[in-house]
Order: sequence, then C-alpha cells, then structure tokens
Amino acid sequence: MSVLTRDEAQTRAQLLDVHHYRVDLDLTTGDETFQSRSVIRFTARAAGDTFVELKPETLHSALLDDEPLDVAALDGNRLPLRLTEGEHTLRISTTMRYSRTGEGMHRFTDPTDGESYVYTQLFMEDVQRVFAAFDQPDLKAVFELGVTAPEGWTVLSNGITEQKPDGRWQAAPTPLLSTYFVCVAAGPWHTIRTEHAGLPFGIHCRRSLAAHLDADADEILAVTKACYDRYHEKFDEPYPFDSYDQAFVPEFNAGAMENPGLVTFRDEFVFRSAVTVTERQTRAMVIAHEMAHMWFGDLVTLRWWDDIWLNESFAEYMGYQTVNEACSDLFPDTWIDFGVTRKAWGYEADQRPSTHPVAPDPEAVPDTASALLNFDGISYAKGASALRQLVAWLGEKDFLAGINIHFKRHKFGNATLADFIDNLAAATDRDVHAWAEQWLRTTGVDTLTPRLDGEGNQWRLHVDRDGSRPHRIQAGIYDRRPDGELALRERRELDVPQEAPAELTGPRPDLVVLNDGDLTYTKLRFDEVSEESALRGLSRIPDALTRAVVWNAMRDMVRDGDLAPADYLEFALAHLPEETELALVQGVLGFARTQIADRYVAEDERPAALATIGEIARALLRRTEDGEAPGLRLTAVRACIDSATTPDKIASWLDEGTVHGGPELDPELRWRILARLAVLGATDETVIAAEGERDPSATGQEGAARCRASLPTPEAKAAAWSALFDSDDLSNYLFTATAQGFWQPEQAALVREYVPRFYEAAVALGDRRGPAMAEAAGRYAFPAYAIDTESLALGQSHLEDDTMIPALHRKLVDQLDDLNRALRIRTA
Repeated sequence: MSVLTRDEAQTRAQLLDVHHYRVDLDLTTGDETFQSRSVIRFTARAAGDTFVELKPETLHSALLDDEPLDVAALDGNRLPLRLTEGEHTLRISTTMRYSRTGEGMHRFTDPTDGESYVYTQLFMEDVQRVFAAFDQPDLKAVFELGVTAPEGWTVLSNGITEQKPDGRWQAAPTPLLSTYFVCVAAGPWHTIRTEHAGLPFGIHCRRSLAAHLDADADEILAVTKACYDRYHEKFDEPYPFDSYDQAFVPEFNAGAMENPGLVTFRDEFVFRSAVTVTERQTRAMVIAHEMAHMWFGDLVTLRWWDDIWLNESFAEYMGYQTVNEACSDLFPDTWIDFGVTRKAWGYEADQRPSTHPVAPDPEAVPDTASALLNFDGISYAKGASALRQLVAWLGEKDFLAGINIHFKRHKFGNATLADFIDNLAAATDRDVHAWAEQWLRTTGVDTLTPRLDGEGNQWRLHVDRDGSRPHRIQAGIYDRRPDGELALRERRELDVPQEAPAELTGPRPDLVVLNDGDLTYTKLRFDEVSEESALRGLSRIPDALTRAVVWNAMRDMVRDGDLAPADYLEFALAHLPEETELALVQGVLGFARTQIADRYVAEDERPAALATIGEIARALLRRTEDGEAPGLRLTAVRACIDSATTPDKIASWLDEGTVHGGPELDPELRWRILARLAVLGATDETVIAAEGERDPSATGQEGAARCRASLPTPEAKAAAWSALFDSDDLSNYLFTATAQGFWQPEQAALVREYVPRFYEAAVALGDRRGPAMAEAAGRYAFPAYAIDTESLALGQSHLEDDTMIPALHRKLVDQLDDLNRALRIRTA
C-alpha cells in the first residue's frame, strides 16, 4: 500500500475541489465483510491525472462520469483517474473487510450476551478501509451517510440519524469535514438521551454495560454540559454541529476520537469496578479534550499532518483547564494530575533520540507514515505545557482573543502553524513569532537551578538555565517553622533568563522551588540547602501542586542518575504515608513500581524495592481503615497486590472475596490478584478458567489471557508466544493482554530464549497486521525486562532492518533508549 506524501497532497489539492460524498454502507452481509458504495462529486480545476484511495476486499465497479474504469488498475490502495477540466462524478462499489485491530470498521462481538457492534476509526488513512475517498485533511466536503443495519440495531453518525424502512438509517448532511472525521457506530446500543442548549445530547454503550453507564450517567452528562457551557463563554463561534453524542465503544485503540458530533471513547471509561477520583477526573478531562476539538481540529482543521500538535496540544491544554474551571466541585485541581502523569510522558519523549519539535518542519513529515509517529508525549503533553506557558506569558485574555480570531478566519477550512501564530499576534503586542521559534521549533528539556548569594537579611536569587528557552515562572520561597512545616514566605514572578537577580529580604530561605505552580516545561534542580529541605520535609509543604513539582524533580533526578533509586524509595516511604493528594500517591507509587522496581534497580535489589513499596502500601491501608479515603485505600490495595513477593496474603483476599477492612473484591481486583498469583506460580489453569466463568465479559477474557501468559511454565509461555505471533486471531485488546502477561521480571530466565526471537516476529507481525498492531507489539510485547548489554546490542542491530514499518521502528528506538537509560542508572 502506498502512503500519501505531502507533495502529492499539495498537488491534488491544487487540482481538485471536492464538494460532496454520498456513502452507503450495508452491514447485513455477514460477520466478515460489509458492502460500501461511494458517490463523490468534485471539480477538476484543470485537466490532469490523479487518484482516489481505497483498500477493498473486492472492488466491484468504478464509474467516472458514468464511464466504467478498469478495476484491475487498482494499484495497492490507489485507483488512477484521468480527468478533464470541470465537474465530475465518481461512483465506486466495493466489499470491505471488518477489522479486529481498531482500524477502519472494527467489529466486536460481546462474549457476555453475543451481541455485535461496529464502529469506525478513520484516522490518517483508515477511511480507505470503509469507503473510497480523496483522503487528505485539506479536501473537505459535505458527507451524506446511509447505513443498512440488522434489525434491532441503532445507527449513530456525525449528524442526527433517522430510521427509514427496510433497516436503513439516514444521517443528516454534515458541514464541510475532512475525510478522517466521518464516523458510524452501529449496534444494539444502550442509550441515554437528553437535551442541552437546544441540542440533542446522547451517551451510548453496549448493552452489557448498561447498568454501569446508568450509574455514572449523571456525572458524565454534568461534565459534558458544564464543559459545553464553558467553551461557549470562551469561544465566539458557537458549537458547529447539530447534535452531541458520545459513544463508549469496545476495543478502542486510543482514549477517544473527536469525530464531529459523535465522539467515540474506549469503553473502559464506563467503569464496571471501583475507581479513584483521579480516574474519574481523567474521564472528565478526556470529555473536555474531545469537545475542545469540535472547534480546534473539526471546525478549523490542519492542512497537513505536520501541524497535528495544533489539534492535540490545544485540546490537551483546554481539557485540563476547562475541567479545572467548570468542574471544580468534582475535581479541585486537574493540573496536579497533569504535572505528575502527563508531563512525565512529555519529558520522557523529549529526551529520547526520536524527539522532535512540537511543531516539526514540514520536511520532517513528508508522508502519512511519518506523521503517525508524532502522536506522542511531545504533541500532547509538551505542547500543552508550552501553551500553558504561553498563557502565563501572554495573558489569558489575549490568548483567547487570538484563538477567536483564528476560528473566525478559518472556520470550516484548514489552517497552518503560520496562520495560528499570525492570529495570536493580531491580539497582542508581544513577539509571538519569536516565542514560537524558541518554544515550538526546538527540542529537548531545559533545566533550571536556583543559586543564592548574600548574607544576613539580604539575598540574591539567581536562576541558572541549562537550555535556550525563555521561561516565565514563579519562584516559591519557603521557611521552616519550628513544627517542621515549610511555610510559604512569598512567590516571586521571574523571567528567565534574568536581567538581574531577584532581591530577597529576610533570612536565607530553607527552600527555593523554581516553577512553583508548574507553569512552564522544564526540569528542576535545587541548591544544596533547598535539596536537603525538600528531601527531609517534602510532606510538610502545604500546597499539593508544589509537592508535585518537587516529586517530579526527584523523578527526573533518578532518571538522570543524580539520585539513587533506593534513596527515592526511602523518601517515598518517609513522605507518602502522610500524603493527602491522591494523584501524587498514584504517580509516585506507579513510578516506584513500574520503573524503579521493575527496571532501575539491579535484579538482586528488586525484592527489597518491592518490600519498600509494600510497606508504603500497608501504611496507607492502616491510615485509611476508617473508610474516609476510599480512593487512597483502593490505590494502596492495588499497590499491595502488585508488589506482593509471596502469595499468602493476596491469595487469602481472593479466597475470602474481600480485603480486611474493605473493599470487597470487584472484577478488576480479582483479576489483578490472580495475575500476580500467576506470576508467582501460585495458581493454575483450573483457577483461571473458573474465574473466567465467573466473569465471562470481554474484560474477563482479557484478564484470563493476561493470567495464562503470566504462568511460569514453558508450556504457558510457548502457547502465549504462538497466540501473539504465529496467528492473527487475537483482537487488538487480547493481543495487548497476552503481551502484558508474557514478560515478567521474576521470570527472566524462563523467557530468555524469546528475547532474540522477538524482533523478527514483530517485524513480520507489523507487515501482516499494520501499524496499530505493530505499535502494540513494540509497546507491550517488547522484552523490557531483559536489561543487559547483550539485549541492547541485539536490539540496536535490528534497527538497521529497512523492512520494518515506521510505527514499529519508532517504538523500538524508544524502547531501546529506555533500556539504555536503565543500564546507565544501574551502573551510576
């Protein structure tokens, strides 16, 4: 299959003006394939040759202006067209294949009740798996969709759909959309409908999750309505579509997709087990993120994929900021979770060889395959951090004024980075163009370190910068009280680089925290006195966001080899049992468990690391026995399970169906315990099968697959490997679950023979199953726990394989860099 190049897209955009698509889909022809017919009306501005894209199972016919085209001329995914100047109509009839990988038209049969569901995910190039199209974002058109569906199904689409006779559904014509935004979701949905601001709103899930959606419907709709209203306060342009539906769909690869009028979410957001308030906050943020896209992405769309950050960074920033503003009664400070969780994703991505500018040069994104690689922590988290810094520097009033100019000038059209910066510049006297060059066209992470000199009650604060970007920050100045609390003396606003040091009056502060408030994107270090105060008194800093900034600095120090992993664990043991902010507890425990215990400490030190994490978890359990902090207790229970080195305690929980003092074990906790018991060799196939009968859901199937792959026997590993790489029967989610179970640090010797087999197997899988599964193989099936120089050398030698698809190559570059970092930390 040919990928579309930027040059080809520009040439085709100069030739064509696409007006209208009529797409008819027949979903009643079986479980494997469906029928697709497209009628495309367009204008050729001059005579010339071009092509339309499609990836059919069978191309039945193609007619250009009622003249048949040679279907044998289809070359990969391109059907050539020879055009005269003027109006044209192209009619194409195909059979298309359903996907099991979350791409194109994904089909899922729910094991709970046997009901089937289909939905589209047409991002980048996957519209071609559903209907023929001129598939590039700047050839927008009106879409009219008709769908023939089985009896008892409901069809959802970008606009209001109406049921016709004979099982047909007709969607209202859309405004001008890019091809990748078209969406269909069909099946026997459980639906809750309401109205808001004169528009129909709906939420949908598969029937087996109905009770769980009902339980959360009030919260989901309240968040949706609050964000909708807040965006209408921020944006001059009204919501541009005729309805707002949110469908929670099975086996979805991303968190969600911003299809206009019909946002699709992974249906893990319909919580069927207990979750923490931070997990509910994440759902709210994703709702706000996708709604922001209705303006930035859908109303105004990128011209080419080098500007994908414009969509994602804006939505990421707006998602957190808008939930913070509109849902503060439910979620008091979303920026703490952003700082602990999302920014770490950006920092990690920006320190790898695969890093790229937030806004890469167009030449760096020459085709769609390379564009797909930029959906990472830089385009999301770093870009959102840059926008937060821009707002701090520019002021929110001018920022929103520039955004509204952008929407007004480009609505229902396409725009570039240059357009965006010009529109921001129109709203301010500041040099936004220079800011963009320094922030959006560069790579890497700056590091800021405070330095104090002076004596008595007169001190000067210098900020040393390792890097090149300007920063507007707050410096928090703290003094230690007799009771040990680190009390805020003042927050001083600073511009880095400084014209002059900041003058401080009073005794030398005990702690200086640069970037207090976390308004910029940088790593931090401390002066010697501040470092001692931070490490000794972290839990005595009153503000949770400041504590998050300090925890992140320590995380970076571990990753950079400046703080021993064992010391980080000791500080966590000293401070985490007293921590009240759930997002911090989850973030610190997650880093301690998945990075320090699993990767950064040597193999013989791992039991001690797990023991420390277990000790922290038990301290939190003791603290939460009164039942007043259920989220904190649930987090502690999960940590106890994941860090268990012996099976007795967690096995007794499973047998009794409860943790002493609560909570009762729900399906998520039961599968979590069973997976850990499998790793420890304390369960078997009989128990796993019995648990699968107890929980026959899709999530139960994934839990069973994870447990079976975790069993420490040669037979279990051979069966899991064969399921992963020797056949293509696993769906995307079952593949991921199996891969997650396969590699375990406790089983390094057992699976050592599979390490050299991984690379050829993953390359072959990527060739057969495409980029989504290749990325899953690189992310989840990579031998991450084979941390030695031989594994590193083996992996690096395979990077020279020019047959590897780009999605897999990029993932392996990142994984090998992480492996190299782990080796450096172990030997530091």
